[in-house]
Amino acid sequence: MPNIKIFSGSSHPDLSQKIADRLGLELGKVVTKKFSNQETCVEIGESVRGEDVYIVQSGCGEINDNLMELLIMINACKIASASRVTAVIPCFPYARQDKKDKSRAPISAKLVANMLSVSGADHIITMDLHASQIQGFFDIPVDNLYAEPAVLKWIKENIPEWKNCTIVSPDAGGAKRVTSIADRLNVDFALIHKERKKANEVDRMVLVGDVTDRVAILVDDMADTCGTICHAADKLISAGATKVYAILTHGIFSGPAISRINNACFEAKCSPAILFHFIFVFLYVWRKDLSFMCVLQTVLFYIFR
Repeated sequence: MPNIKIFSGSSHPDLSQKIADRLGLELGKVVTKKFSNQETCVEIGESVRGEDVYIVQSGCGEINDNLMELLIMINACKIASASRVTAVIPCFPYARQDKKDKSRAPISAKLVANMLSVSGADHIITMDLHASQIQGFFDIPVDNLYAEPAVLKWIKENIPEWKNCTIVSPDAGGAKRVTSIADRLNVDFALIHKERKKANEVDRMVLVGDVTDRVAILVDDMADTCGTICHAADKLISAGATKVYAILTHGIFSGPAISRINNACFEAKCSPAILFHFIFVFLYVWRKDLSFMCVLQTVLFYIFR
């Protein structure tokens, strides 16, 4: 095994600790603090000269602070003569701003890609990018992992009626994702066309496909306030679905999300969390009647170096 150092950002220290434990390594020492003017200060507490450094920091929670902290940590390791710095970013920040959809709109995902490269990152590891073309924003290697193998396994092991199910995308953008899963399961697929009044508020939904007397399995890459996924579940029940499951790669759960999910008609909700050592990916499930996340699937994906 090469000389590996794993450092944790502030976004998900438990995730970083599990990675280190699984590798039999100690987490690298890093001190992060704020100056009185709220500037982020990072100090790497041990030598990284000639080391292969992994920094785990997700684009969730305080996104802007976490992103800036990640950039500073990458740069600190790079100028301390680390041989290689890999940023492990399970949920890529600003991924929803991947195109210029209005006349004066920014392409923020491209800006983030530039910032990561300029800070000194040599490699990016992420999971289920909201838009796969974001990989093309980088001039360095990007590994975009897919949750599909774990999703397929979870469906087969936890949904007894999966052979009589319909895989549903809550929006047109996820059509490719659900058709791939449906093809692997040899079942039907459907999608829901949504019209938004404004960001995070869905005005109208139109179901394209048939879910009558079938189990409906909603699959999406991201759930923020969960308005879309909960409205979609109601739409599927009103269209004749017998049960509705929701499988989400990135459960952000902002604002009223948790109360919406608890009041929705889901049979179960499943949101993967990611652990990487080289890359290990674990699938977690969160059920309505549980107050914790329990591991269902280990070692989905491994990258050998």
